[in-house]
Amino acid sequence: GAMSVDSITDLSDNTSKLLEALQLSHPHELHPHRSRGKKKPLSLNPITWQVPRIVDRCCTHLEMHGLQTVGIFRVGSSKKRVQQLREEFDRGLDVFLDEHQSVHDVAALLKEFLRDMPDSLIPRELYGAFLTTASMEGPAQLDTLQLLLFVLPPCHSDTLLRLLRFLAEVARHAESSWDPAGREIPGNKMTVSNLATVFGPNILQKEKPGDKDAGALNFEDSAAIILVVQRLIEHHHSLFMVSPEMQCDILRRLFQTDPDVIEYLLRRK
Repeated sequence: GAMSVDSITDLSDNTSKLLEALQLSHPHELHPHRSRGKKKPLSLNPITWQVPRIVDRCCTHLEMHGLQTVGIFRVGSSKKRVQQLREEFDRGLDVFLDEHQSVHDVAALLKEFLRDMPDSLIPRELYGAFLTTASMEGPAQLDTLQLLLFVLPPCHSDTLLRLLRFLAEVARHAESSWDPAGREIPGNKMTVSNLATVFGPNILQKEKPGDKDAGALNFEDSAAIILVVQRLIEHHHSLFMVSPEMQCDILRRLFQTDPDVIEYLLRRK
């Protein structure tokens, strides 16, 4: 959930859908520390960063404690502890994850939450459209993925970006490295391909888990899901960036349809 700040509904009865596209307009929107220590969000969108607490805290915990854990997301967890954490989040408790929690338990909790969302992180109505991009190549593939990302609801978009940024960081630590003293720092072995294999079916779902029509995916769909999620991880920074040209076009349209919104945005800047 998220809180509304300076709600645009105070200015207009009909909130413009075009305004939603402006939430991704600035490079600093992609910086993980963009809002820490600041009371007001930097987004042009008057809606705050909409990422469920459970997702953000799981990602933050794993970034702090799990990047060097070999086989993260593939090693078993304690079902009892995962269920307890899940129930605490479900009850709205302010759950803090620290070094005492098992990395594998938190990893399992994140996967379960994404798997069991009422609507998948990438809405099911866009399942076919996203899979179609698997057959494309080069700029055409990335341009199409970007347009599809632009039509995601803000909460889905923000949460997907948070997840992809985290997965890219995990993949960056897949290979072993060495510290200044020459000691080996073990890699987690989770490449972009491995992560896409694990998370693809959780965020890109054709049917809701448990539905009678939800069966095993065929090989073509499984391969396409992995490829699409792999591209999202690899290119998340550019895919979630609105070009200056598109932003200017949106602002011109808003000037004609919602002049109060333009005035509001200018005052925020």
